[in-house]
Amino acid sequence: MKRADKTSENAAAADPAAPRRRWPRRLAIALAAIAVVMVLAVAAFLVYAGDYYHDVDTDHENLVSTTQLPVHRGASYVAFGDPTSKTGLVFYPGAKVEYTAYAPLMRDLAERGYLAVCVEMPFNFAFFNVSAADEVHAAYPQVSSWWVGGHSLGGSMAAQYAADHADDGALAGLVLLGAYTASDLSATDLGVLVVYGSEDRVLNRDKLADSEALMPKGALTVEMPGGSHAGFGAYGPQSGDGTASIDPAEQQEQTADAVDAYIARRNPSSLAEAA
Repeated sequence: MKRADKTSENAAAADPAAPRRRWPRRLAIALAAIAVVMVLAVAAFLVYAGDYYHDVDTDHENLVSTTQLPVHRGASYVAFGDPTSKTGLVFYPGAKVEYTAYAPLMRDLAERGYLAVCVEMPFNFAFFNVSAADEVHAAYPQVSSWWVGGHSLGGSMAAQYAADHADDGALAGLVLLGAYTASDLSATDLGVLVVYGSEDRVLNRDKLADSEALMPKGALTVEMPGGSHAGFGAYGPQSGDGTASIDPAEQQEQTADAVDAYIARRNPSSLAEAA
């Protein structure tokens, strides 16, 4: 019996790694399982992101440049209006919304003297490129006063950008459409305009109310009678939204009126210089 035990001990001493031979196989199985889960997660996200709201202007007539209203397409944005305008707005689209769906609103603002730029986001989610406004600013250095804005999730990401760049002298303010800020802007000098529709059933009203404490002095919130969540863009009805009593064109015109009036009040000379 002792001889058998001694033989076993000698075998173990001769191959100390023998008890551990199972681990490489177990590790390989674990890594393969993790890889499968990751592939499935990525595939699920791509399917989810691929089901997005499309621009109803399928022929993209709103992207056509004219003598009165030039349109320039960059690598990941479309700019509407005079590139020498003194005041510009960079706009972040809502989640799962094709960015060109905001072309009607951008054109309306451009007709009022602004350089209005709508940014294309990776997978149509603004949180994948919060700093998108930097590319636009670099492309149009002659614009002296910039505003950043967005719709829904795009607005929240624009607010984050504004908070991160509050000390940038060229950044004048923030425009939130059907959106609220989760970033603290209360200590900044930025102008902040919030516009939402009375029939918006997508916007979280509790979080909108809570965000008032994060707003800087002079911030303005406007409820648009009859407006919906989707009415800021031209992409059709949105799941979970209310029923608007005004059409999208009217909502976009009223929005442009509110943005124009607020920016002019904050900086009366900005558009006068561009005229």
